[in-house]
Amino acid sequence: MNNNSPKFERNRFMQKAAVAACSILLTSTLIAQEDTDQLNTVLDIDALYTPLESQPIHGDTAVKLLNELETKHYSSIDINDNFSSTVFDSYIDALDGSKLYFLKEDIDALSAYRYTLDNSLEDGSVEPGFEIYNLYYRRILERMIYAVDRVENHVSEMDFTIDEAIEIDREDAPYAASPAELDELWRLRIKNSVLSLRLTGDDEEEIIEKLGKRYRNQLSQISKTNDKDVFQTYMATVATAVDPHTSYFSPRDSENFNMGLSLSLQGIGAQLTTEEEYTKVAELIKGGPAERGDELKAGDRIVSIGQGVDGELQDVVGMRLDDVVAQIRGEKGTVVRLNVIPVDAVGESSATVVSITRDTVKLEDQSAKKEVIELSYNGEMYKIGIIDLPTFYFDFEAASRGDEDYKSSTRDVHALLDELKAEDVDAVVVDLRNNGGGSLSEANQLVGLFIETGATVQIRYSGLRNGFTRSFGDNDPEVAYTGPLAVLVNRTSASASEIFAGAIQDYQRGIVLGGQTFGKGTVQEIIPMDYGQVKLTRSKFYRISGESTQHRGVIPDISFPDFYDAYEDIGESSLDGALPWDTVRPVEYTPYHAIQALVPELQQRYDERAEASPDFIYLRDQIERTRVMRQREELSLNEVKVKEEREKTRRTEFDAENMRRLLKGLTLNEWVEDPNAKEEEEEDEEEELVANSDTPPADEPEDEADDEGDPLLLESGRILADFIALNSNRVSLVIPENTNR
Repeated sequence: MNNNSPKFERNRFMQKAAVAACSILLTSTLIAQEDTDQLNTVLDIDALYTPLESQPIHGDTAVKLLNELETKHYSSIDINDNFSSTVFDSYIDALDGSKLYFLKEDIDALSAYRYTLDNSLEDGSVEPGFEIYNLYYRRILERMIYAVDRVENHVSEMDFTIDEAIEIDREDAPYAASPAELDELWRLRIKNSVLSLRLTGDDEEEIIEKLGKRYRNQLSQISKTNDKDVFQTYMATVATAVDPHTSYFSPRDSENFNMGLSLSLQGIGAQLTTEEEYTKVAELIKGGPAERGDELKAGDRIVSIGQGVDGELQDVVGMRLDDVVAQIRGEKGTVVRLNVIPVDAVGESSATVVSITRDTVKLEDQSAKKEVIELSYNGEMYKIGIIDLPTFYFDFEAASRGDEDYKSSTRDVHALLDELKAEDVDAVVVDLRNNGGGSLSEANQLVGLFIETGATVQIRYSGLRNGFTRSFGDNDPEVAYTGPLAVLVNRTSASASEIFAGAIQDYQRGIVLGGQTFGKGTVQEIIPMDYGQVKLTRSKFYRISGESTQHRGVIPDISFPDFYDAYEDIGESSLDGALPWDTVRPVEYTPYHAIQALVPELQQRYDERAEASPDFIYLRDQIERTRVMRQREELSLNEVKVKEEREKTRRTEFDAENMRRLLKGLTLNEWVEDPNAKEEEEEDEEEELVANSDTPPADEPEDEADDEGDPLLLESGRILADFIALNSNRVSLVIPENTNR
């Protein structure tokens, strides 16, 4: 079990996934027609609302959960008033983080529980959690009733010529002081949804039908909330109050978690989470259909889903996560269409349809792969071997059976290194970008391919009162590769990736390049309970230098522009309650090179190239544009202004790309006034061609820029070339034996 892998915890919204997965705000299923018909007449809060009650098993489980947290968590957990206050804030935030349901007077009244939740839980009572939830339950029913009425009866009254705006992020906004103020927030919210559909070309009748169905579907499922949903939400909050990677799973959610279904998609190779009413793509699995297609991106929000190449798109906004999963999963070879809001867009008006053919993610698709790039630099030709490692894998079942050819990342990388040496490469880059971790033993053994013997990682076990630290490492003196080495990482390189990169950096065996890594330096363990299970943080990773990988991650020797720099909510440091960075005693180890002595000169040469590089200029501009876009505080509801802003943004991106192409001597793109119209025209022409010919249309020639290669890999090769040149001019780079850092 890869308990150290942050598979489901890649960014800030992942912290709240276990809670949000069962939050009523996010729950909706495909409902029967009779349910919809019933709601056409039943929109009365008193008819829909029934308070939910706890069961005896809930209180017993709460007591046992607290005991697990107190006795087995890595840190010393004190169940006191501070803990109670943290749980209270987290619970309110999990239910209504955008301040769209509770009134200020509600929060004032509920604050009576702020410092008493701990006492109730210790006494085996979850009633305060249910009381808070029941008020939220009533408020969200009220809001859905308001939304249905607004959509079905007032769309024609909406004026899109006046200057109104909606807040994008209400996390720090105050709660509404009155129902009227809350009505105003929702009036603007619904108006924004209507405008988004107007901008896609829907007429008033279509908009009313789509949004009316959306809110009625949500209302139908919300009214079906049960005590299990409430208990899961409350206990998940109690657990994550300790740290973001600790969580509780009810029996139903335990089954889903263990099957890898609650936050994953089988069929397209993606992992999902929820953010407000949207289902969001958390991660694309290397080698999966979605990743291979290169159209779906991490951070994209799914608006609707269609089956097959021409199936009607069904709205899934507000739908329960596992119901969305059920719609996307399907038989291998079938097509599913996802209408998504791109990660760098805001509203549904920017949504695009992505078609994906379902397939299985095969082990070989996630296996290490190699390529060789030839680089002309400073009058010399260099052959740079690239090893792409998507995850640290180990086929335990095959190894247990005694299969001699079982798959493991270390064995595969060893074979690839032998092939690269046979090809006489000058240097090797191990590409760990987007590698979320995996097997700890594989990370240790992989380091061993590049060093003789020695420690690679330290693990400190729970808890602080009686904890102890143990080192793990490589005992095999065989070295698979002794030449120049670089490790390429980014913000989503996590866990085992950080162990490998950190060890290579500490030994000064290679140069670490790229972006700051994720910073997940904790290890979790699944502990079964009579009613569900708890995923509990039990230990913590440390580098051989004594520095923790927790929170800070690994800082590259030379940093590249990283698209994730535009996002403040990615990485361990963005998670509420993340355990802190700290240190333990270092172990004895001997550096291999004096790389740190060369870094200033390598940095200077890199800076000069990056300053003038068209690709790096474009990337830095793209990062800044995204950052500015994400820092916007509000969206205009003036249709003309929205169109003008969208066109301005598109023009800016177009000009930036053409400037990149100009500087590289490539053919410039032509501006298209209406790209959607052009796409439709091209599709019609292709369909006509196919209809009148027995020969399918030939593939379009690849863009000349497609052959340029990954600019970050190319730059990694140039840095290694500089290292080779500098290394050849210095005789004291190898550190004498028995010298400690």
